[in-house]
Amino acid sequence: MLRKQSRLSIFMLLVVLSMTLTGCTAHTTSNGQIDRSGIWGKFVGFVSDGLDYFYHVIGDYGVAILIVTLIVRIIVFPLMMKQIRYQKVMQSIQPELAKIREKHKDDKEKINAETMKIFQQYGANPFSGCLPIVVQMPILFALYQAINLNPDLKAHYFLGILALSQKQGVANIILAVLSATTTFFQSKMSMTSAKDANAKMMLFFMPAMIAFFTWQFPAALGLYWIFGNILTIIQTYFTKGIRNAAPAEPKAKTGGKSK
Repeated sequence: MLRKQSRLSIFMLLVVLSMTLTGCTAHTTSNGQIDRSGIWGKFVGFVSDGLDYFYHVIGDYGVAILIVTLIVRIIVFPLMMKQIRYQKVMQSIQPELAKIREKHKDDKEKINAETMKIFQQYGANPFSGCLPIVVQMPILFALYQAINLNPDLKAHYFLGILALSQKQGVANIILAVLSATTTFFQSKMSMTSAKDANAKMMLFFMPAMIAFFTWQFPAALGLYWIFGNILTIIQTYFTKGIRNAAPAEPKAKTGGKSK
């Protein structure tokens, strides 16, 4: 199940890249404004309006992106708490899952059925671990398009130094290193088991993938990702108590009643 979760995270990131490379984007009208005729166009326009609003308040599109990032992280925070609890439950039930795999190693159907029973007993939702990244992907892609389609933002420099629309430049290399580093530390802090080979693979694979995206995409997107990682690291630090809490207890026993 943990492998499926990791695969879904990779899949969502690849969806963003493929949609970008295949030109599946929002468009502008003849007067240069974002075409809001469809649902996606309306969403991209809404994100662009948010960036414009904070720009007019602060006077810097880079800072506006950081504010939007903070708002997104606040929205996603309850989902992150679910993810933390799910990871704690998974850590608790690993011995039971290992026994099931050993007992029914030649019967995948039985393994899946018994695994789902364990999940139900502990009240674990296998998909809760993926929710934060699933929710963020549409916002990330909408932000990418808003950056590309907003003429004022494209011409703006963050703090008068960094061109927000710049791609594959020296600044993007620096942002790529920072995004990979913060992604690594965020993932490292979130690991529940140092013995999980799949988690170890993701610990290095994800930063490399994020670094490539940061170098390939506009610098503004790198700002979003780096600041988002920093916020997640801070959140992870302050939720250590939950991560270090006592192992999860089953909500119901097999053949018994729920408490």
